[in-house]
Amino acid sequence: MPAGNIGRALLVAAVVFALDRALKLWVVVGLDLQHRLHIPVLDPWLNLTMAWNEGINFGLFDFGAAGRWVLVALALAIVAALLVWARHGGWVQAIGVGAIVGGALGNVWDRVRWGAVADFINMSCCGIRNPFAFNVADAAIFGGAALLVVAGARKGR
Repeated sequence: MPAGNIGRALLVAAVVFALDRALKLWVVVGLDLQHRLHIPVLDPWLNLTMAWNEGINFGLFDFGAAGRWVLVALALAIVAALLVWARHGGWVQAIGVGAIVGGALGNVWDRVRWGAVADFINMSCCGIRNPFAFNVADAAIFGGAALLVVAGARKGR
Protein backbone atom coordinates (compact mmCIF):
# COMPACT_ATOMS: atom_id res chain seq x y z
CA MET A 1 0.00 0.00 0.00
CA PRO A 2 2.68 2.56 -0.89
CA ALA A 3 0.22 5.13 -2.24
CA GLY A 4 -1.81 4.89 0.98
CA ASN A 5 1.24 5.70 3.06
CA ILE A 6 2.05 8.75 0.95
CA GLY A 7 -1.56 9.88 1.29
CA ARG A 8 -1.44 9.44 5.08
CA ALA A 9 1.86 11.30 5.30
CA LEU A 10 0.57 14.14 3.14
CA LEU A 11 -2.64 14.41 5.18
CA VAL A 12 -0.68 14.65 8.44
CA ALA A 13 1.71 17.13 6.79
CA ALA A 14 -1.19 19.32 5.64
CA VAL A 15 -2.73 19.38 9.13
CA VAL A 16 0.60 20.25 10.79
CA PHE A 17 1.36 22.91 8.17
CA ALA A 18 -2.09 24.52 8.51
CA LEU A 19 -1.92 24.52 12.31
CA ASP A 20 1.59 25.99 12.26
CA ARG A 21 0.62 28.72 9.78
CA ALA A 22 -2.57 29.61 11.65
CA LEU A 23 -0.84 29.89 15.04
CA LYS A 24 2.08 31.88 13.64
CA LEU A 25 -0.25 34.33 11.93
CA TRP A 26 -2.42 34.66 15.02
CA VAL A 27 0.45 35.10 17.48
CA VAL A 28 3.11 36.92 15.43
CA VAL A 29 0.80 39.16 13.40
CA GLY A 30 -2.59 39.10 15.14
CA LEU A 31 -1.30 39.53 18.69
CA ASP A 32 1.54 41.66 17.26
CA LEU A 33 4.21 39.64 19.07
CA GLN A 34 6.67 40.70 16.37
CA HIS A 35 6.61 44.19 17.95
CA ARG A 36 5.51 43.45 21.52
CA LEU A 37 8.23 40.74 21.81
CA HIS A 38 6.83 39.16 25.01
CA ILE A 39 3.36 38.25 26.23
CA PRO A 40 3.05 36.44 29.56
CA VAL A 41 0.50 33.62 29.46
CA LEU A 42 1.10 31.41 32.51
CA ASP A 43 4.36 32.93 33.70
CA PRO A 44 6.86 31.34 34.23
CA TRP A 45 5.60 28.04 32.74
CA LEU A 46 4.32 29.35 29.42
CA ASN A 47 5.01 32.64 27.70
CA LEU A 48 4.95 33.96 24.17
CA THR A 49 8.41 35.31 23.40
CA MET A 50 9.36 36.41 19.90
CA ALA A 51 12.53 34.89 18.50
CA TRP A 52 13.54 35.05 14.85
CA ASN A 53 15.61 31.94 14.17
CA GLU A 54 17.98 32.37 11.24
CA GLY A 55 19.96 29.25 12.08
CA ILE A 56 19.14 25.59 12.40
CA ASN A 57 17.96 24.85 15.93
CA PHE A 58 17.65 27.51 18.62
CA GLY A 59 19.52 29.84 16.26
CA LEU A 60 22.61 27.64 16.07
CA PHE A 61 24.71 27.78 12.92
CA ASP A 62 23.47 31.06 11.49
CA PHE A 63 25.02 31.17 8.03
CA GLY A 64 23.89 34.69 7.14
CA ALA A 65 21.69 35.75 4.23
CA ALA A 66 22.86 33.01 1.86
CA GLY A 67 22.32 30.43 4.59
CA ARG A 68 18.59 31.11 4.45
CA TRP A 69 18.39 29.64 0.96
CA VAL A 70 20.77 26.79 1.76
CA LEU A 71 18.50 25.81 4.67
CA VAL A 72 15.40 26.08 2.45
CA ALA A 73 17.00 23.82 -0.18
CA LEU A 74 18.22 21.36 2.47
CA ALA A 75 14.76 21.16 4.07
CA LEU A 76 13.07 20.57 0.71
CA ALA A 77 15.57 17.82 -0.15
CA ILE A 78 14.91 16.13 3.20
CA VAL A 79 11.14 16.42 2.66
CA ALA A 80 11.44 14.74 -0.75
CA ALA A 81 13.63 11.94 0.64
CA LEU A 82 11.27 11.32 3.56
CA LEU A 83 8.25 11.10 1.27
CA VAL A 84 10.02 8.55 -0.92
CA TRP A 85 11.04 6.58 2.17
CA ALA A 86 7.51 6.69 3.62
CA ARG A 87 6.22 4.64 0.68
CA HIS A 88 7.89 1.56 2.10
CA GLY A 89 6.66 1.73 5.68
CA GLY A 90 3.48 1.32 7.65
CA TRP A 91 0.97 3.83 8.95
CA VAL A 92 3.11 4.76 12.00
CA GLN A 93 5.98 5.68 9.71
CA ALA A 94 3.58 7.67 7.52
CA ILE A 95 2.38 9.67 10.54
CA GLY A 96 5.94 10.35 11.72
CA VAL A 97 7.07 11.38 8.25
CA GLY A 98 3.97 13.53 7.80
CA ALA A 99 4.65 15.38 11.06
CA ILE A 100 8.25 16.05 10.04
CA VAL A 101 7.28 17.11 6.52
CA GLY A 102 4.52 19.45 7.72
CA GLY A 103 6.83 21.03 10.29
CA ALA A 104 9.68 21.39 7.82
CA LEU A 105 7.42 23.04 5.25
CA GLY A 106 6.03 25.39 7.92
CA ASN A 107 9.55 26.55 8.75
CA VAL A 108 10.48 26.77 5.04
CA TRP A 109 7.48 29.06 4.53
CA ASP A 110 8.78 31.32 7.31
CA ARG A 111 12.27 31.49 5.81
CA VAL A 112 10.88 32.40 2.39
CA ARG A 113 8.28 34.87 3.73
CA TRP A 114 10.08 36.46 6.68
CA GLY A 115 13.73 35.52 6.15
CA ALA A 116 13.79 33.59 9.43
CA VAL A 117 11.71 31.07 11.34
CA ALA A 118 9.21 32.61 13.77
CA ASP A 119 9.63 30.95 17.17
CA PHE A 120 7.41 32.12 20.01
CA ILE A 121 6.53 29.37 22.50
CA ASN A 122 8.68 29.67 25.62
CA MET A 123 8.28 27.15 28.42
CA SER A 124 10.10 27.06 31.75
CA CYS A 125 9.82 24.88 34.80
CA CYS A 126 11.04 24.23 38.26
CA GLY A 127 12.76 27.57 38.84
CA ILE A 128 14.86 27.28 35.68
CA ARG A 129 14.22 29.95 33.03
CA ASN A 130 14.46 28.57 29.51
CA PRO A 131 15.97 31.23 27.24
CA PHE A 132 14.81 29.52 24.03
CA ALA A 133 11.56 29.54 22.07
CA PHE A 134 10.10 27.11 19.56
CA ASN A 135 6.98 26.79 17.41
CA VAL A 136 4.40 24.17 16.42
CA ALA A 137 6.48 23.12 13.40
CA ASP A 138 9.48 22.44 15.66
CA ALA A 139 7.32 20.37 18.02
CA ALA A 140 5.93 18.37 15.08
CA ILE A 141 9.42 17.71 13.71
CA PHE A 142 10.60 16.52 17.13
CA GLY A 143 7.48 14.44 17.72
CA GLY A 144 7.63 12.87 14.26
CA ALA A 145 11.30 12.00 14.64
CA ALA A 146 10.67 10.52 18.10
CA LEU A 147 7.81 8.45 16.69
CA LEU A 148 10.06 7.10 13.93
CA VAL A 149 12.81 6.23 16.42
CA VAL A 150 10.42 4.45 18.79
CA ALA A 151 8.68 2.62 15.94
CA GLY A 152 12.06 1.62 14.49
CA ALA A 153 13.28 0.36 17.86
CA ARG A 154 10.09 -1.69 18.38
CA LYS A 155 10.33 -3.11 14.89
CA GLY A 156 13.94 -4.13 15.54
CA ARG A 157 12.96 -6.31 18.50
